[in-house]
Amino acid sequence: MTTHQSDETVDVAIAHDYLTQRGGAEKVVLALQRAFPSAPIYTTLYEASTTYPEFADSRIITSPLNAVGPLRRSHRLALPFLAWAASRMRVRAKHTIVSSSGWAHGFPATGSKIVYCYSPARWLYQRDAYMGSSGLSPRRIVLDVLSPFLKRWDRRASTTATTYFAISTVVQQRIKETYGLDAEVLPAPHTVDTSIAEEPVPLPDAIAAEPFFLCISRLLPYKNVDVVIEAFNELGLPLVVVGAGPEERRLAGLRGDNVAMVKDLTDGQIAWLYARCRAVVSASFEDFGLTPIEGAVHGKPSIVLRWGGFLDTIDEGTTGVYFDSPDAAAVIEAVRGFETRSWDEDAIKNHAQRFTEEHFAARLREEIARIDALSAGGQDRASS
Repeated sequence: MTTHQSDETVDVAIAHDYLTQRGGAEKVVLALQRAFPSAPIYTTLYEASTTYPEFADSRIITSPLNAVGPLRRSHRLALPFLAWAASRMRVRAKHTIVSSSGWAHGFPATGSKIVYCYSPARWLYQRDAYMGSSGLSPRRIVLDVLSPFLKRWDRRASTTATTYFAISTVVQQRIKETYGLDAEVLPAPHTVDTSIAEEPVPLPDAIAAEPFFLCISRLLPYKNVDVVIEAFNELGLPLVVVGAGPEERRLAGLRGDNVAMVKDLTDGQIAWLYARCRAVVSASFEDFGLTPIEGAVHGKPSIVLRWGGFLDTIDEGTTGVYFDSPDAAAVIEAVRGFETRSWDEDAIKNHAQRFTEEHFAARLREEIARIDALSAGGQDRASS
């Protein structure tokens, strides 16, 4: 159910940048909804057809931008207007849990604001990594013009938080450098439902005939999916790439016959792929690194870049191996080293238990209780 702004004040509300795609951040919002099932979700844009269908049962409160269909279907077109829209998303709740990578932490809130940060805005502070370093696109030109205003707006927004959590150690450091704030690391939960019925994914016979490697990623420049494809082209091993994004056409032109590209899969189809893959592979500059955990739930190891969030989610030698640079030669060497090892499926599954929804929700409830206790103490002092 989608509504516009409401005058109702609730105990807990959830805020998120935009619900227009399927990715790790949206999975965290679903986990928040399960932890706080009566909480409304405030977001600038909501497009039911391109995000997870589970949101259809949520109470979603949107900004005026949501009335513009092209912006719902491509949130990147909305970039010049999102700071304006975010500033008008007044959240009426005693506590607001904010899922943010740059916009939702700017939603005004009537009560406490607990920010769960995936990263200070990549499109402001890591633009080349986010958009690619070559060429002038209309979006890059718009960002160049708006960047001074957006940085001021973004840093002001950070000061409105009651509590800041970081998804990983690298993001914790980035929050300190960007905003001067101390944030506690709270790993994101995996949302894998092992009871879900698997659904086969149509794959070319040559790829489906033997265990394949699996790369699940949005197709953006900083995800370095081209590096993985180039490596597997040379290795000649089967690879399945799952994802969509601006790089899709270019990457499709790079792949050999041993590489399949699929997108818009159901949870059952994703589970089918995880269950049948040999390992998860990623050369991405990840702020967290969720796919190795999802693979680990299925007992599958990972081959990933030694960077960022992957440093928090991989137990080297037990749940996976690293390579040190995002280039094809490094990936090839890591895959060959991976093939010489044996892997303990039970040990890998045990590692995944560190990243449960229960742990995640319990820490947020503790923080809400702490804020309530401080508020009650302040009221007691004021009345004495």
